[in-house]
Amino acid sequence: MKRILTTPIASKDLESLVVGDIIYLNGYLITARDDVHQRLIKQNRELPVDLKGLAIFHAGPIMQEIAGQPGKYRVVSIGPTTSMRMEKYEKEFIAATGVKLIVGKGGMGPATVEGCRQHQAVHAVFPGGCAVLAATTVEEVERVEWLDLGMPEAMWVMRVKEFGPLIVSIDTQGNNLFETNKIEFNRKKDLIVEEICRHVDYLD
Repeated sequence: MKRILTTPIASKDLESLVVGDIIYLNGYLITARDDVHQRLIKQNRELPVDLKGLAIFHAGPIMQEIAGQPGKYRVVSIGPTTSMRMEKYEKEFIAATGVKLIVGKGGMGPATVEGCRQHQAVHAVFPGGCAVLAATTVEEVERVEWLDLGMPEAMWVMRVKEFGPLIVSIDTQGNNLFETNKIEFNRKKDLIVEEICRHVDYLD
């Protein structure tokens, strides 16, 4: 059965999730990448959107204004940005905002792991190369904030329906899928290299 989170997300909604689980999102998804994190954490500016219990997307969307409807937009494509770029801010961002689901590309580091564990939040990855698929899940772009940052860096407030698939990469227990996989892949690599070296000679 398809597992769906619906905003507002409560801590209890995330307790049973473990790394590797595949989930989908209904409700509000707000883009928040480098500049949004810097404005909140580095510049101490108040966010124009209350993120408590909501989901953010490390993404820079391509939006198109709807003809005849000034200020109304539709999503052309919305692909994930590398989440590690937000690592130095994410723990503080989680604590300050109460955000419950962070979506991006690739893994995140120990500070985010600690933030997710302390504040019962989850990081998940959206598959790269599926920006147009993501756009089809957006029911409406309700508004945009901080458009002065430019289209990719602004906060786009969107309502989504079954946004995903999202792969849980950091759970509320502090497990990190990418770090666990790295250890296992290196273990397998070392065994393979050792086996190859038994059959291949080389000049010193």
